[in-house]
Amino acid sequence: MTDPGPATTDAPRQHIPSTPAGRRASLLVTLVLGGLTALPPLSMDMYLPALPEVTGALHSPAATVQLTLTACLMGMALGQLVVGPMSDKWGRRRPLLAGMLLYVVATAVCALAPTAGLLIGFRLVQGLAGAAGIVIARAVVRDLYDGVAMARFFSTLMLISGVAPVIAPLIGGQILRLTDWRGVFVVLTAVGILLTLLVWRTLDETLPPAARHSGGVGQALRTMGGLLTDRVFTGYLLAGGFAFAALFAYISASPFVVQDIYGASPQTFSLLFGLNSIGLVVVGQINGKLLVGRVSLDAALAAGLGVVTLAAAALVLMTSGVFGRPGLAPVAAGLFVLMSAMGLAMPNTNAQALMRSRNAAGSASALLGTSTFLLGAIASPLVGIAGEHTAVPMATVQLACALLAVASFAGLCRPWRRAAQEDGAHP
Repeated sequence: MTDPGPATTDAPRQHIPSTPAGRRASLLVTLVLGGLTALPPLSMDMYLPALPEVTGALHSPAATVQLTLTACLMGMALGQLVVGPMSDKWGRRRPLLAGMLLYVVATAVCALAPTAGLLIGFRLVQGLAGAAGIVIARAVVRDLYDGVAMARFFSTLMLISGVAPVIAPLIGGQILRLTDWRGVFVVLTAVGILLTLLVWRTLDETLPPAARHSGGVGQALRTMGGLLTDRVFTGYLLAGGFAFAALFAYISASPFVVQDIYGASPQTFSLLFGLNSIGLVVVGQINGKLLVGRVSLDAALAAGLGVVTLAAAALVLMTSGVFGRPGLAPVAAGLFVLMSAMGLAMPNTNAQALMRSRNAAGSASALLGTSTFLLGAIASPLVGIAGEHTAVPMATVQLACALLAVASFAGLCRPWRRAAQEDGAHP
């Protein structure tokens, strides 16, 4: 079965379907999909309070330990390129279960790693395996929903998966009160086992055999190439990817900024991180419950990217000493605004991109996830380039990524031009 490729024309806004594409997800399946999308923040954020401890325990510099984050992100990025097309060919269920089983094994080995090099290696494997949950969860949503309903469902998933970054650092901080950093990976292993069992028992196949692709690697590459030739799809892909890179610059740098530069405890860092995550979840729900269906997805996305850019610019001014040496409170406020605005940017870029790929949801989801995690992996080591005693690189990387996201959205998606064309076609 050949793939006709992504849609190359924009449907008028009033013609975008707002009803599910087929079946609705049950509450239990919604929770399972939320758990799968929560796997990346669980794998990253529960580990964040332990980063300074890992540097001492493994006798490695901070830049090396930060590579454990980069390796996991790289694995998640590359794994999606493989799993996404596999799910279009063999269905969603089998690749997902295989990936989850490998995730459990890799995470258990991370708990036993005696050196930073081995930890980095198995964090890469952990990311490769965890990619199955990320990419297939998005593909399942595309199987079940379309149009505005899909945007609302992504916002619902953000509510569920958003709980993970709220509680993960808190759990990580409490684990460190009872044991060392290895205990974090023990807990993650248990979470992986539980999620695997839930997938096995509750998640049915959502891609019928008649809708699957019979081609091999060549067909998968042609499908991805067709998606990338769609200028608007690529614009949403890059806008979402650069926005996430700004977010991940915060994720990878904040343990050192908050704890080492401003002297906060791991528990205080966890509380601040959780507060920022609550902001992201709340704005995501405002997007899904109040904005979607009342304003265009592009308008909400533009507002989110604009606020992210302004917050990043304010952080550059504060951390560079333009207003003197700020305390933790104003910097934390700037980070809170930046994180919260992601609740407008992230679900809307996913929904807009996936609406242009009706016949290749797995491949489109893989490209979205790969670009996101690759750009995040690139941003991660850049925030520590000037050492552990300044927050300027973090803020600078955030601002650069935000500006690139805005440029991608404005230059490739060109929402104002498409809106004018739609208004002209429907007087």
